[in-house]
Amino acid sequence: MKTVVVVGGGVTGLSTMYHLQQAVKSNNQSVRLILIEGNEKLGGKIRTVHDGPFKIEAGADSIVARKQNIKPFLKELGLEDQVVYNATGKSFIHTDGVLKKIPEDALFGIPMSLESLAKSELVSAQGKVDALKDFYTKNETFTKNDSIGLFLETFLGKELVQKQISPVLSGVYSGKLNELTIAKTLPEMLDYKNDYGSIIRGLSENKQKYESKGNKKFLSFKDGLSVLIDRMEESLEMVEIIKGVKATKINKEGTGYIISLENGEKLETDFIVLSAPHTVARKLLGDQELDQDFAGLIDSSMISIYLGFDIPDSMLPKDGTGFIAGDNSDLICNACTWTSRKWEHTSENSQLLIRLFYKSSSPDYERLRSLTKHELIEVALQDIKNSLAISGTPITSEVTKWHENMPNYHMKHPQIVQSLETKMAKDYPNVLLAGCSYNGVGIPDCIADGEKKAQAIFEKL
Repeated sequence: MKTVVVVGGGVTGLSTMYHLQQAVKSNNQSVRLILIEGNEKLGGKIRTVHDGPFKIEAGADSIVARKQNIKPFLKELGLEDQVVYNATGKSFIHTDGVLKKIPEDALFGIPMSLESLAKSELVSAQGKVDALKDFYTKNETFTKNDSIGLFLETFLGKELVQKQISPVLSGVYSGKLNELTIAKTLPEMLDYKNDYGSIIRGLSENKQKYESKGNKKFLSFKDGLSVLIDRMEESLEMVEIIKGVKATKINKEGTGYIISLENGEKLETDFIVLSAPHTVARKLLGDQELDQDFAGLIDSSMISIYLGFDIPDSMLPKDGTGFIAGDNSDLICNACTWTSRKWEHTSENSQLLIRLFYKSSSPDYERLRSLTKHELIEVALQDIKNSLAISGTPITSEVTKWHENMPNYHMKHPQIVQSLETKMAKDYPNVLLAGCSYNGVGIPDCIADGEKKAQAIFEKL
């Protein structure tokens, strides 16, 4: 009987096991399936904390609704009745000491129409004129391996990119735009430029692709994102799940492999999926031939601070759901989500719940990293006061430090991943790399990657 081991019980690892189990069951095959997770709980960067009237997402807070694979998957899991959507509202950029609206008809700050460009509060008249060259300038050199920042600046102008697009897009992809590739961020923007002659025109013609039911762009669950993890775990009735025990080493043994665990146990296996972070995969393999590639993969860091107050969230600006700090902001935080406004299910009594993000791209990060929880809360309270003019003593808080744990898809990332996969196929056949370190950071991308890896293994079985 063949054995398949998945190392890493985040959403990618769970998806791999789920889809592999489905394939094995449908073909009446006998396969031993084992999932190893070093922590006591599965979920990786998905973790819902219940604290009094608040539901707090210590990691990821939502799923992009427009991704084609997510609705069928949730239906298959029987989670449709648990789904909740974000409240629609205005997003802002904090710049020059005030909050300015990001145009609603925009994707990551990129205008989806001429009207959206014209109405922007963030860009000067000259900046808007500069952006019009998108309509009459042809793309003759850019490919999907080029910089998304340079691509957008070339056709939409520096001011629009720097003041409206970069604060949003850099936040989503945890890196500077000039160091991120088109392929790993918004590859369809290049397609629109080539097919329609204009990024803005292409977005306008394909607007329905980015609009979900009732303009609900993100989804979660009534009891938080951990519902997804719990349901996936419950569904793995054929899988042996080992939690709270780390894998320490992978060794070749004939045509198979031996995985050593920290409790002294050794597992013989024919196939391995490494869905843990690349730093873990590198340590497990301990191969100098791979080290240079692994070392080229870069992670960013972030500190997340939730504060809940015994005051109504009606004190927030009307119809808003949060802001991003622009280059001219005097705040220390990089972004702020008004969680109780954006996600009504997170606050039972509509009490104010706010989440602030402090990223390693900020010059203050190293200082913040050394602060205590109490000191970090004081920093967050000052940012709330300076941006929203709200003061108060929080009744709950949750501080999470994600140090060097946020993948950064820089310019050389695609080539490094390709090099790693080529070397793995040659030197470690039937050992696959999976997860957000390599193939996409969003939950739908991780689910899709798990399904892809499951299919690859099943074909070999």
